[in-house]
Amino acid sequence: MLLGCIADDFTGATDLAAMLVANGMRTVQCIGAPRPGQVAPDADAVVVALKSRTAPVAQAVAESLAALTWLRAAGARQILFKYCSTFDSTPEGNIGPVADALLAALEGGFALACPAFPANARSVYQGHLFVGSALLNESGMENHPLTPMKDANLVRVLSQQTEGTVGLVAHAVVAQGAEAIRKAMTALKEQGRRYAIVDAVEDAHLRAIGTAAAGHALITGGSGIAMGLPENFRAAGLLPRREDPGALPDIEGACAVLAGSCSRATLGQIGFARQGVEVYDVDALATPDAARLAADAIAWAETRLGATPIVIAASAPPDKVAALQAALGREAAGALIEDTMARIAEALVARGLRRLVVAGGETSGAVVARLGVASLRIGREIDPGVPWTYAEGTGAPMLLALKSGNFGGRNFFLKAFAMLEEAP
Repeated sequence: MLLGCIADDFTGATDLAAMLVANGMRTVQCIGAPRPGQVAPDADAVVVALKSRTAPVAQAVAESLAALTWLRAAGARQILFKYCSTFDSTPEGNIGPVADALLAALEGGFALACPAFPANARSVYQGHLFVGSALLNESGMENHPLTPMKDANLVRVLSQQTEGTVGLVAHAVVAQGAEAIRKAMTALKEQGRRYAIVDAVEDAHLRAIGTAAAGHALITGGSGIAMGLPENFRAAGLLPRREDPGALPDIEGACAVLAGSCSRATLGQIGFARQGVEVYDVDALATPDAARLAADAIAWAETRLGATPIVIAASAPPDKVAALQAALGREAAGALIEDTMARIAEALVARGLRRLVVAGGETSGAVVARLGVASLRIGREIDPGVPWTYAEGTGAPMLLALKSGNFGGRNFFLKAFAMLEEAP
């Protein structure tokens, strides 16, 4: 293992792993913190997928440190802490507290922070995060049910979460290349800054940032920041050039989509899918009981499950999400959806489902936990940040695609299954 990664949710972990595969590293995603003494998989990079983004701060820190201990024991030469490209967090954390704890454990005094991912329209300019042409707090993320983002100024957001101070490496410096970035980060460290938000609006910036951070013990950011890291290992003679780092076995079986995300992107993808496949809507507000909701969805799916994908969606627009949260409470509403979708996944797998797309980070976490997935070997990307993966530990061979709510084009669900029929 060369690169050890800690991701704060499941779809984000897969997104990161896809980036590493696309840049030539054989990558495995572990589900949850590995057990002490657990043998590391045969891979160039390992991504430990936690469900810590919305966990209590102390729990998120403890799980991240446990993952760090295992990755270091397995030989990881550099650590990457991956969070969402929309910097999902609250004023209390968890990005700052986890990064603080990892830095302390690594005895490092400084780390960069860059959530930019231009391929998915996430850019950082003058320290402000944009989603397309909109500031983060005007992109729809201000209505996120768990981590509403109401400030696009990342220097200010991160400063609220950390005991250290935060500086900025601005676009004018980044545009000059790796050496200028390295000097700017060194200067900020010498000034006593603990973190630097680093601007990036194109892939070339991310590659230069990666080159500049070759000697850093800890790097933090979205999956885009990993773009430039494999080349550092190749330059050091540690990573060979691989012909097909994302090769996966062919798996036949029934197809389905389970959507729990309420993001604009996922809602649009469900709407597009209705034009070509059958869609079942899970109405949690009308029936706030996971067992009943799941039973109804399973009964609908049983006669439709086959080679043509079906979609089961618990996704809803902001007004319905707000109504459900008002009725049940925010945490209970989220737990209801997660439990429902996990029950559905388990039942459909028992009925022959072998190719599954899951939309939403929390939903994906609940599904892989219910299915007993131990690890995912990462394959080709469907859309930027979302690959097919081969699931290990489920008892039956499966292909899974775990999609962050905000990722993918409008035709993503249909495109995902069409891609499996194409030659590599």
